[in-house]
Amino acid sequence: MLTQKPKRYRYPAEIISYAIWIYHRFNTSYRDVEGILRYRGIFVSYETVRAWSNKFGKSFADIIKKKESKPTDKWNLDAMIIKVNGVKFILWRAVDSNGHELDVFLQKRKNKKSAIHFLTRLLGSYPSPRVIVTDKLHSYTKPIKYMTKADHRRHKGSNNRVENALQPTRRKEKSLIKFKSPSGLQRTLTLMGRIRNIFAVPVDRYKNSASTQKIKFNEAMNMWQESSKEVYCF
Repeated sequence: MLTQKPKRYRYPAEIISYAIWIYHRFNTSYRDVEGILRYRGIFVSYETVRAWSNKFGKSFADIIKKKESKPTDKWNLDAMIIKVNGVKFILWRAVDSNGHELDVFLQKRKNKKSAIHFLTRLLGSYPSPRVIVTDKLHSYTKPIKYMTKADHRRHKGSNNRVENALQPTRRKEKSLIKFKSPSGLQRTLTLMGRIRNIFAVPVDRYKNSASTQKIKFNEAMNMWQESSKEVYCF
């Protein structure tokens, strides 16, 4: 349990981490988190929860990324249109064959230059994969050919793994009514993906028994608490 308080913060690290976890793990808004905490006798405004997420979200995502298991050598890439304050953006996402999210990146275009930028981010963090699966978007073709040695497979039906990974984003968008800023969207989805990687994907309530789910959830919670200690430098 994290009972210590981060320097210059009124609440203990346990409460701050719990609020950040609720917001990014479930389809909740900052006001929803405020209500959940208030029910437990913790009076924190939604603006405070927002400040906590903005302050510590990236640190959590970076630390969890280092603790995650290595991705498989088969990647699935996709791009979706998403509106931020009424303006259209392209959200690029990559997952491995187990559904672990490798990266999510918001850009304004869906062209070759954007594909190169996204692949550069990916290859800067992970070894080049054996296979890359995409839909039939032509922007992928040359960047994948010249930047990797991967077997590029282009078929819409074989890209369901990453298509399914887009669903939590849509659910979060619906719960918030809309995303308010590009930077806020990037921060939120980055940590959402990291948390899903350690809680949702390994636990897998559809395939694992109740006892296995309990073990996997406890392992994920221990990783979250260890990450919290590093974030707050305890």
